[in-house]
Amino acid sequence: MTTMATTSDSSDNNSDNKDLTPGRTSSAEMTSAEQAEHEARGGVVAGRARQGMFGVQGWGDTSGYGGLVLPAYVPPAAQRPYGNGFDELTDELLAAMRERDVPAAAIQQITVDRGEITYYVQRDHLVALCRTLRDDPALRFELCSSVSGVDYGTEVPQRLHVTYHLTSMTYRRRIRLEVAVDVDDAHVPSVVEVYPTADWHERETWDMFGVVFDGHPALTRILMPDDWDGFPQRKDYPLGGIPVEYKGAEIPPPDQRRAYS
Repeated sequence: MTTMATTSDSSDNNSDNKDLTPGRTSSAEMTSAEQAEHEARGGVVAGRARQGMFGVQGWGDTSGYGGLVLPAYVPPAAQRPYGNGFDELTDELLAAMRERDVPAAAIQQITVDRGEITYYVQRDHLVALCRTLRDDPALRFELCSSVSGVDYGTEVPQRLHVTYHLTSMTYRRRIRLEVAVDVDDAHVPSVVEVYPTADWHERETWDMFGVVFDGHPALTRILMPDDWDGFPQRKDYPLGGIPVEYKGAEIPPPDQRRAYS
């Protein structure tokens, strides 16, 4: 992974992408020295190893999968040729960005995984990039079909990610934008002025993950009560132990539930 300013005629950029040793497919498998260099160059870091079905320690996990260990996986930065028409799409995007004075450095990283392309974007240029993707005749991504959040865990730098799925109905293709932020500075500019469909999606992402969308017309909770404390889909949010409204019942935390083995 690396800071990207990808162009079709730049061999230097391709060499910059080679920051994973052969045979490794995840930033979680880097050595500490490689990780430090990777972060210093502005790479996007995410992913963590998981243990058990639900990440529960001790006897609380009654699923039978308590010994399951899943390694962290993060698709590395892609190298050209991307395939599936993504090279032409990226060239068209970079050309449109130059015409609109959006710096190429606004795209931190390009990843192609499972036949899908993701552009990791600096938040300061998100709105301008979305407007470029919507308005440029060669791109025409008219629809933002989804805005959602991800929390990669407390030990991961820039643990909160916001993911945008854009669709071009003109050219029948889809792309993904992703913005990574720190939990202590969880601010991302709202794209509602470009994509009105993002209105309620941004509200839900705020409600569940606590990402503040600056400039949103009415950033209020949409699933939880207005006075709810915390953001339920963050990894450090407690599992269970929340009083239930009916009959004074309470769901115990996983580590206090009865074990059957």
